[in-house]
Amino acid sequence: MPISTKTKDNAVNEFNQYVKPVSLWADAWKRLRRNKMALMGMWIVGIYIFITFFAGLLPFFSYTDQELMHANLPPSFKPAGIVTLERLEMRKLELESAIAQTNREDLKTDLTRILLEAEQLKTEIDSNPVHKRVYILGTDSLGRDMLARTIYGGQISILIGLIGTLTAGLIGIVLGAMGGYFGGWFDNLLGRFVDIMYSLPYMLIVIIIMAMIETTNPTTKVFVLFIAIAMISWLTISRVVRGQVISIKNSEFVEAARSMGASSPRIIFRHLLPNTLTIIIVYSTLSFPSFIMNESFLSFLGLGVSAPMASWGTLVSDGVQSMQLYPWRLLVPGAAMTIFLFAMNFMGDGLRDALDPQSKNRT
Repeated sequence: MPISTKTKDNAVNEFNQYVKPVSLWADAWKRLRRNKMALMGMWIVGIYIFITFFAGLLPFFSYTDQELMHANLPPSFKPAGIVTLERLEMRKLELESAIAQTNREDLKTDLTRILLEAEQLKTEIDSNPVHKRVYILGTDSLGRDMLARTIYGGQISILIGLIGTLTAGLIGIVLGAMGGYFGGWFDNLLGRFVDIMYSLPYMLIVIIIMAMIETTNPTTKVFVLFIAIAMISWLTISRVVRGQVISIKNSEFVEAARSMGASSPRIIFRHLLPNTLTIIIVYSTLSFPSFIMNESFLSFLGLGVSAPMASWGTLVSDGVQSMQLYPWRLLVPGAAMTIFLFAMNFMGDGLRDALDPQSKNRT
C-alpha cells in the first residue's frame, strides 16, 4: 500500500492526529510576529537602511551643496527664498528699532547690507531655482540641507555599525570556536590575551589609535575608524562562542561526526557553529547600536569622521555648539540616531526571545 502524501509531510501526535512539522526558524518567526515592538523595530530599521543606502536614487538634495544665503534656516515647508526674505525683513525691523534708540553707525551699515541682500533676493527669488528649495528640517551654518546631511550621515554611522559587527563577529567567532573546541594551550593563550585586552580601557585604545594616525583624507580616516573599532570589539563575542562550543562539543552528534572521520574544521563549521547561530545573531543585533554610539562619541570629540563627510556623531557635535540659537541642528540628527538605536534594541530583544526555545512556554 503506498504511503499517502499526507503521511509523508505530517507527523502523528499521541492522539493519532496528523500535525504539520514546524522548523526552528518558522517557529521563531511565529513568536517574533507576536512581539509588536520587535516587529516595529524591524520595520524602522529596514526603512532606515533603504533610505540611507538608496539616497542617491531618491529626490534629496546633495549633502555638500552650500548656499550661504540659506544658512541656519529653520524647518519649514515654504520655499527657502521666501523664508530667507522673511528673516531679512525681521532683521531689518530689529535694526531700525535699534538705530532709533542708539543711532550707531555700525548698525546703519548692517541695515544697508540687509536692504541690499533683500533687494537682490527679490530679483532672484523667481528666476533662481536654488531659492525654490524646501528645507523641511532646516539648514546648517553653511546653508546645507539638514535632511540630506542626516540621511547621508546615517550611511556612515550604519556602515560603521555593520562593518564593526561583521568584523568583530568574524574574528571573535572563529577564535572563540577554535579555543573552545581544541582547548589546551591554545585556549589558555587565547584566554589570557582576551583577559589582558579586557583590562585595558576600550575607548582609550581607540582614541589613541585615531590620534596616532593623522590623516587629512576623509575616506582614509573613516577606514581607520572602522579598523580601530573592530580590532578591539571581538573580545566579548569570542567568549560567548567559546562557552557555547564547550557546552556542546561532547554531544552525541559531535561524537558521531568524529567517529565517521569528520575533520576538526568540518566539525567546527558544519556542526558546532550552526548550533550557536542563534546566540551569535542575538549578540550581533544587540552590539550593533554600541558601535554606532562609539563612533558618535569619537566624532563628538573630533576624532571621527571629518568634513565634508558627516555622521550622526559629527552632526550632533556641530548642533551642540549652536543649540540655543538653532536647536533643530541638534534635534534632527539626535532624534534620527535615537529612533534607530531604540529600533535596533527592540529588534534585538525580540530576536532573543524568539530564538530562545524556553520562550515557547512563556508565550
